[in-house]
Amino acid sequence: MRNNVVLFLFILLGCHAKEPSFQTRVSIEDEKWHINGELVNPGSPAEGLLMNVRMVNAVFEDRGEKWRDKVGKFDPEQNTEMFIAKLPEYVNQGVNAFVISLQGGMPGYEGAINSAYEPDGKLRDSYLDRVESVIKVNDKLGAVVILSCFYQRQRGHKYALDSKKSILNAVENTAQWIKEKGYTNVILEVANEFPHGGFKGWPDADWLISDQGQIDLIRTAKKNHPGLLVSTSGLGHGRFPDALIPEVDYILIHFNNTSLADYGDKINALKGHGKPIVCNEDDKVGKEGAAALALAVYHGAAWGFMHSATNQNMPFEFNGIEDDREVYEMFKKVSTQGEYLKIDELEQPSLTITFPNDGNRFKEGETIEVAFTGMFLERLENPQIVFRVNEEVETREVSEPLSWQPPKKGDYFIYLEVFDQGKLVYTSAPVDITVE
Repeated sequence: MRNNVVLFLFILLGCHAKEPSFQTRVSIEDEKWHINGELVNPGSPAEGLLMNVRMVNAVFEDRGEKWRDKVGKFDPEQNTEMFIAKLPEYVNQGVNAFVISLQGGMPGYEGAINSAYEPDGKLRDSYLDRVESVIKVNDKLGAVVILSCFYQRQRGHKYALDSKKSILNAVENTAQWIKEKGYTNVILEVANEFPHGGFKGWPDADWLISDQGQIDLIRTAKKNHPGLLVSTSGLGHGRFPDALIPEVDYILIHFNNTSLADYGDKINALKGHGKPIVCNEDDKVGKEGAAALALAVYHGAAWGFMHSATNQNMPFEFNGIEDDREVYEMFKKVSTQGEYLKIDELEQPSLTITFPNDGNRFKEGETIEVAFTGMFLERLENPQIVFRVNEEVETREVSEPLSWQPPKKGDYFIYLEVFDQGKLVYTSAPVDITVE
């Protein structure tokens, strides 16, 4: 009888046991990011800035299994484990946060079915298990997860969100899940590049890509989890809608299509609202990526690295510092106490397509005027610019502006290459557009 009473008390107490508390708590105070009440990166150039890396496909899956055309074998759980194994190295290098997406990102091929949501907006436990494992390891490391809900390519398949109500449900369920789990190191990004043309294929698309649509979704998240820090991201031009600034807790921008020469102006235009500025996507790499990181920090914005070729395109690789040594050495420099930046040392030859932007849509037969900006190319002996589309050479001896007419409807990646004395010395970040 005594043993039965002891067992009953054990079960009763177990039923009322609290979830284990988490040790990393992120907050914003006076426009600066804090972790556990302490200023992030104190005494460094990146003091108070949430330095981050886009690792959206660390929790990737493809329910349609189109990945079989790309690689012979893929294990979602093993993929996440490989990323987790390298988390300490990234954090030690000065990374404060990682962007993880419930719908992933472009994996290097079209048609992937990758979503943590069912068509009605309910969450899928098998997907969340991988997300949860990433959140918990980051918590132990003192790092933050920027959890993104929607990615524009998750449309037009049988598992896609099927209505405005489902989209609202998805945000509500995500905020509720974060709250119920008690995560204190998670902040929310409602949509990746919400004005992106890819969202045109979603239900109630005009509402979704509008400022009001994003306001509705942000308020839905805040209603279900008032303590959650919430934002949504703009396109790669580095601008953010005025109407959304009062609604968000932090201003979330992308710099993919922004020239290094324009970082200061873009960042300064967003100051004065009492909210931190975070770039959480810039696909510049190598010396240019390191310069982009340093320039963003120099002007007062956090910077986010997207290494498409390594971390986001299948087969995904997570090699720590060796993903891009020049960029990660700059992460370390700007987050180290006592270090400082010399602006004249950030001058780096670069070439950026400034129009069109990622997500722009054009009509079949329309001529596109491609604009681009080059910096310090005069340091090369005999530079030659080549225009490429989906890895095919379209035009040699490019001059600005460049007129281009897409041969047919479809999705295109356009980019520029710079040759010097016949040797490839530079490749611009690609721009993703649709012709319909």
